[in-house]
Amino acid sequence: MERLAGKVMLLSGTRRALTAFLAGLVGVLALPPFGFLAALFVSFTLLVWLLDGASAAPEAGFLRRLAPAFRIGWTFGFGYFVGGLWWLGNALLVEADAFAWALPLAVFGLPAFLALYYGFAAALARLLWSDGMGRIAALAFAFGVGEWLRSTLFTGFPWNAVGYGAMPVPLLMQSSGLVGLAGMNALAVFVFAAPALLGTRRGRVPGLGLAALLFAAHVGYGYYALNVVPTPESAATVVRLVQPVIDQAMKLDDSARADIFERHLALSAAAPEGGKRPDVIVWPETSIPFILTDNPDALVRIADVLEDDQVLIAGAVRTESAGSGKAPRYYNSIYAIDGKGQIVAAADKVHLVPFGEYMPFADLFESLGVDAVAMPGGFSAARAPQLLTASGKGFYPLVCYEAIFPEEMASVADDAVALLNVTNDAWFGNTPGPYQHFLQARLRAVERGAPLIRAANNGISAVIDAKGRVVAGLSYDVPGFVDATLPGKLTSGEAGKWRNWAFPVTLALLLAMAGISRAGFRNRVN
Repeated sequence: MERLAGKVMLLSGTRRALTAFLAGLVGVLALPPFGFLAALFVSFTLLVWLLDGASAAPEAGFLRRLAPAFRIGWTFGFGYFVGGLWWLGNALLVEADAFAWALPLAVFGLPAFLALYYGFAAALARLLWSDGMGRIAALAFAFGVGEWLRSTLFTGFPWNAVGYGAMPVPLLMQSSGLVGLAGMNALAVFVFAAPALLGTRRGRVPGLGLAALLFAAHVGYGYYALNVVPTPESAATVVRLVQPVIDQAMKLDDSARADIFERHLALSAAAPEGGKRPDVIVWPETSIPFILTDNPDALVRIADVLEDDQVLIAGAVRTESAGSGKAPRYYNSIYAIDGKGQIVAAADKVHLVPFGEYMPFADLFESLGVDAVAMPGGFSAARAPQLLTASGKGFYPLVCYEAIFPEEMASVADDAVALLNVTNDAWFGNTPGPYQHFLQARLRAVERGAPLIRAANNGISAVIDAKGRVVAGLSYDVPGFVDATLPGKLTSGEAGKWRNWAFPVTLALLLAMAGISRAGFRNRVN
């Protein structure tokens, strides 16, 4: 391994850049739908060896000394994000005549931007670099900071954070309930990068030992949480998830609106298959294909399908007046409708998708004739999250990709009986996108210790328990419905007791390890 490490460290030019790109690309295999966790061990081991050789001339200025490391980190990130996010281009092909020109921006432009965070992380790590275990701690610290920034700056986009690669199955998901996604990002990088110590002599035993201990604790806590911590009793509520599998092009066809609506109603009215009649029926994001308040006959049709004590929760576009002479505002919303056809509650999406649901720098892009992909003119955002209350129960609404932001979930989520994620991943076709989204949504259930109800137009729809296990669901491209009894919640003491402190404490420990090692390294050199 020392010979291999030396060869990688001494790579230069195109071969060095290509190795960094491929290292990032290989890491994508740890993400859904593959879930090959070992891929990230290869990725980060190569990254460490490449950074070992990322040095500049001693007389170079501060930024020039960091430039080689930044380039390696950026190229690594570019491979990771191109491989993990290429499917975003599929959304632009739904209306190819209007948006195909932007395909290179989605497939390569966004990854090039996101790779800046990994370039920053590599440069930050290089500041703390040493010749032993300390450099592994430096990389873990730096990536923890980089991933946190990626989830925060410019509205944030933590999709495919490194920590998800360490949590492909429920056994390996439970640690996120203790340390959160941010903590998992840093700890996962330490474990994934530790095999690089096989290529060096200093710090090999303690570094590999600590990584093995962390991984054993990760698995051990997962076993404990799944098999020892009592599973909460299920509620008496039966939930039906409706998955109509409607092609996105059809959803954009005005002439198909009546057929789409009737398809949802038919699946809602179907008799349960040997079980109890559902108390709550859930439709996906924007499943109501028109402005509901402008179509009172639609509310009558819903009332015809529902029993008096049933409730329909459905994604819809909501509109409200913006004042005299102004265009109305539109919201990506969720309605709760009772058995009498009355709208009893509504919740609007808070975190909108840039360029998809609204246009940053709207005046500039309007002058160029560029509009939001999913909604011409764009949606307006709600001011703050709020519970959606139906039948006396509070559900915490997460519209589409709001489910990927763990730190943005408001404290009112603690009062909900379940998290509620409605989405329309049909934009992305049968690509890795819907599978990646599903995993990220599942982790929110584990982190909050609450069940998750997830209804998707074309999959993956499921009821998830508080430990991230699928109770019942429908796979991608499978039309129909599924009924399930809503699982119970874990108590607040069992779920996330230390999560708020885990990330800063983890960063502090990693920084201390890296700093001490760096100081010792400089003393040895001098």
